[in-house]
Amino acid sequence: MLNNKISSLKAMEILDSRGNPTVKVYIELSDGTMTSASVPSGASTGENEAVELRDGDKKRYGGKGVLKAVSNVNKVIAPALIGMHANEQALIDYKMINLDGTNNKSKLGANAILGVSMAVARAAAQSARVPLYQYLGGVGARRIPVPAMNIINGGEHADNSVDIQEYMAVPVGAPNFREGLRYIAETFHVLKGILKKRGLSTGVGDEGGFAPNLSSNEDAIETIIQAIEKAGYKPGKDISIALDSAASSFVTGVDNYDLKWSGAGKMNSDDLIKLAEDWVSKYPIVSWEDPLGENDWAGFKKFTDVLGEKIEIVGDDLFVTNTKYISRGIKEGSANAALIKLNQIGSVSETIEAVRMCRDAGWRYFISHRSGETSDTFLADFAVAMDGGQLKTGSASRSERLAKYNRLLEIEQELGSSSFYYWK
Repeated sequence: MLNNKISSLKAMEILDSRGNPTVKVYIELSDGTMTSASVPSGASTGENEAVELRDGDKKRYGGKGVLKAVSNVNKVIAPALIGMHANEQALIDYKMINLDGTNNKSKLGANAILGVSMAVARAAAQSARVPLYQYLGGVGARRIPVPAMNIINGGEHADNSVDIQEYMAVPVGAPNFREGLRYIAETFHVLKGILKKRGLSTGVGDEGGFAPNLSSNEDAIETIIQAIEKAGYKPGKDISIALDSAASSFVTGVDNYDLKWSGAGKMNSDDLIKLAEDWVSKYPIVSWEDPLGENDWAGFKKFTDVLGEKIEIVGDDLFVTNTKYISRGIKEGSANAALIKLNQIGSVSETIEAVRMCRDAGWRYFISHRSGETSDTFLADFAVAMDGGQLKTGSASRSERLAKYNRLLEIEQELGSSSFYYWK
């Protein structure tokens, strides 16, 4: 009989990478296993995301405290789960969801539920003496994801003149993760030198990418290509580009947009699609996330009809890791991939269900961090477990991002010759 019953669950308030409060959960099992998990937090959030419970007390952290969520773990969730076996992940997750009783986890808080869900998974893996990626993904979990490294930030993630939120370097031509990480880390450092030579800022945004005031959104792509070449790599062969417009951050109506930060002005969906066609024809773009706003379903379908055979079109705010919206997107042909974020839906089990839905439909799925992160490396193991082959977890300049990259280096070394790596 398994001796991995939950004997203790406790939460506390800690700070994330933006200096805002978040939840950390500690768990102990009956066999002596002790571990913890910390919850990330987003900045550009979709309106249909699970609710991150905040205190609202302006006297503490400007209202962003999470003492209510912490209390919900300690006083509501813990008593309900103590005595359950840690390997009963789905049963535990759905017990918490039922305890909450809302459709968006607004009563207990997605941050409270996810913290417990992650801690339970990690404890169960530790108790079984298997790596977390193998516990969640099975013995066949051996694909190391291709990293999409954020090297220029804009939009809500930076105070600069760039509308596109993330410009990412993707080492599609590397032979393995270790070399791929080297390719893009070297490019990141070369980019810093180029920006410095142009007299531009080398300060970084929330996810560690540079946040310079460039002359246009397109200038960012061209500067990255220059950095790729100067680092000794071939654009489109060794390193390609992925974009995250986070278009909901500059939407002014369902299908109207104002590219306000760069001064590019007002556009509609058709204008943005034409712009994207032009960029895809000129530059080595392989993936484009949230090119349109989260309510512009018709625009997303048009975008996919036009460019879906050429690049990966990823829905983030559109789908919010929720099978209800992913299912609609599959039926309507709104995209061909979904971004997957644990805290958008609020439990490990529901996140796995979202991945399964994508896989069953033949869609790609892109595992992702949040702009407010911690040093927790759960995401790295989760990316390997889900076998999607893609991960975005920030730049090469902040320790909370590098923790995930370094964990993937460890996993690749642990797997040895059995690991594999490729973009598609």
